[in-house]
Amino acid sequence: MTASSSSGSVQRLATVPTAPPDAILGLTEAFNADKNPNKMNLSVGVYKDASGKTPILNCVKEAERRLVDDESTKGYLGIDGLPSYREQIRALVFGDQLPADRIAVLQTPGGTGALRVAANFLVTQLSPIRIWMSSPTWANHPAVFSAAGLPTETYRYLGSDRTSFDLDAMLEDLNEKTSPGDAILLHACCHNPTGIDPTADQWKEIAKTVSERRLLPLIDFAYQGFGDGLDEDAAGLHTILSTVDEAIVCTSASKNFGLYSERVGAVSLVAGDSAAMKASQSQLKAIVRANYSNPPRHGGAIVAAVLEDAELTAQWKVELEEMRQRITRLRNQFVETMKSTGKGHDFSFLLPQRGMFSFSGLTRMQVDQLKNEFGIYIVGSGRINVAGMNEEKMQSLCDAVAKVLES
Repeated sequence: MTASSSSGSVQRLATVPTAPPDAILGLTEAFNADKNPNKMNLSVGVYKDASGKTPILNCVKEAERRLVDDESTKGYLGIDGLPSYREQIRALVFGDQLPADRIAVLQTPGGTGALRVAANFLVTQLSPIRIWMSSPTWANHPAVFSAAGLPTETYRYLGSDRTSFDLDAMLEDLNEKTSPGDAILLHACCHNPTGIDPTADQWKEIAKTVSERRLLPLIDFAYQGFGDGLDEDAAGLHTILSTVDEAIVCTSASKNFGLYSERVGAVSLVAGDSAAMKASQSQLKAIVRANYSNPPRHGGAIVAAVLEDAELTAQWKVELEEMRQRITRLRNQFVETMKSTGKGHDFSFLLPQRGMFSFSGLTRMQVDQLKNEFGIYIVGSGRINVAGMNEEKMQSLCDAVAKVLES
């Protein structure tokens, strides 16, 4: 029944239920309200330095200074974004593997915006279509796709030990369950939430199956440079592109440029020829126009300014490597410190993992205990943001993990 006020007007909003908190961002809200002085947030995927802050890269600071000095307008960008940004993203992601006239690149509000634009394109232009996602995958993937009306399915990714990649299970699901024309979501590197990536040979087998099953790859490439290096992290993507004529790639500058709040991403569509690219590009632009009309300028301008300048590019690569190496050190320190708790806890399975995240193997009950008793916030799946760890707090973190494992 619809409620009415004393004045007789209808109050339809009184019946709207409260939405459940976001699986990841909702934890940050709880973390911010937590009074525990020793609290630790290992949930949201942001990089933090030794002081616990998300830094602004020096190359970004310099690029911004130049932009402020040279800026002459706040006018709208085109629907597809800043041309210089799009050109730099095309070069960074694809190199010279494909001719430019087969790739449509649109600047988007973050990698999430890219995924939503891609999902809308699949629904409006290629229906009926469904998308296959790894189990597990980033918690927001199914929500974004479902919001666009894109049906979702899952394929197996982890082995029964929940610590290793099960290629045979993945290929079995793709061969037995998918249909030609289906889309498949692949993580180019630094798989979120597990940190477990296929090897080069495994990528070849995946690419062969994707091609044989005539699946359309939708590749989420949010962490380029956070795994093994800029070129190394693109190797799986390039292997896929060597076997198919069509693909969609969603990229983000949030992590590798530290531009989280600027919301800088891109959706790139690879077509079989120039004519198909131009037609698809027109449909992508129509989707954007009906959604946010055109992207914000500043973040894209920063990325373009860095990548167009050889000195700033060199500085960026050094800073990116420093972040990547620090994450590796933290992962190693966590493994070694867990050993030193004296309880025989072996987390060495984390060592081959890449990127910001590691799948800890902790159960939802153990995760809740860490939050309630120790103020340590981890996603319910057991995913840990390694980049949120702190060298000085590592012992207390490991002591807490050891206690919940033994309780």
